[in-house]
Amino acid sequence: MSDNFKIVRTDSQNPEFIKLVNQLDTYLAVTDGEEHGFYDQFNKIQNLKQVVVAYEHDMPVGCGAIKEFASDAMEVKRMFVRPESRGKGIAGKILAELETWTSEMGYSKCVLETGKRQAEAVALYMKSGYRMIPNYGQYIGMENSICFEKVLEIKTS
Repeated sequence: MSDNFKIVRTDSQNPEFIKLVNQLDTYLAVTDGEEHGFYDQFNKIQNLKQVVVAYEHDMPVGCGAIKEFASDAMEVKRMFVRPESRGKGIAGKILAELETWTSEMGYSKCVLETGKRQAEAVALYMKSGYRMIPNYGQYIGMENSICFEKVLEIKTS
């Protein structure tokens, strides 16, 4: 990663985050197919308070967010890297920043859901130390969903 790379902590009001999420939703509408409407209802971004945007050469290239899932866990949401910026380790850096933020706030784990058709996402989470768990909440019984969890080291500032 070059010196021209940075990750900024923000919230869901960030206009560059909103643009990246629109690109993500376009991508997911294709990969999720008929199931997109079901998943889309759980991916609203209006009230996300912990959002990160990754920049390369001052251009927004990726994003991710976390929101409280349980008293000890944050859920990773809206992970996306623009197609032309993939293969550079950006998604791993975004995920690591979200995990750091989670532990700084005193939560001990991250959970997330991704689709079986998102092979790159599944590989990223496995490589990053996540383990598959039974589907939770709205994803119970969804054939296309895979849920993951990672226990974190709590960082106190």
